[in-house]
Amino acid sequence: MLADRINQVARKVPTWAVYIVSLIPVPVLLYMAQTGGLGREPIGALEHKLGEIALQLVIVGLCISPLRRFAGVNLIRFRRAVGVLAFIYVLLHLLVWAVLDVQTLDRVIADVIKRPYITIGMAAFVLMVPLALTSNNMSVRWLGPVWRRLHLLTYPIAILASVHFIWLSKGFQLEPLVYLSVILGLLALRVPALVKKVAA
Repeated sequence: MLADRINQVARKVPTWAVYIVSLIPVPVLLYMAQTGGLGREPIGALEHKLGEIALQLVIVGLCISPLRRFAGVNLIRFRRAVGVLAFIYVLLHLLVWAVLDVQTLDRVIADVIKRPYITIGMAAFVLMVPLALTSNNMSVRWLGPVWRRLHLLTYPIAILASVHFIWLSKGFQLEPLVYLSVILGLLALRVPALVKKVAA
């Protein structure tokens, strides 16, 4: 079966390789920004690309459980790495915006307060911080069942991030809507299990 072959290959892939491969776009994008490969507004393009990759990684993370449940493809051992990588890209997205684009702390604070789409994006980032800090074996052991409940924050984070993308996009853009639809579909797959847990 295809799922068995994928699982066999996945078992041989070290987690550190996922980090290295997934971070390759960072130096590539920085090089493109320096050499004109990102167009006339390289900072804005860099900011956009980093945020988009972060959202894609959030979606990949949400796909891992359904893949195991419905297709028998077990990539659970990579889920933590995918989550940490999503946080890294969000952090880089935030740093490019704050340091290279806005440039002053006063303007950063003003934008977070005055611009709702930035407020939503910042809220998603803040919710990701405890998940990134607890994405280690020691936290899993220390927090016990609380760890699993804490990481349910992934769901509102995914929705906030996709709304942030839709809101900042100028005019009607299909791509952000596709991301939101995929996220809502992936979350809908979890509803029966969540209802069952609450009822138990």
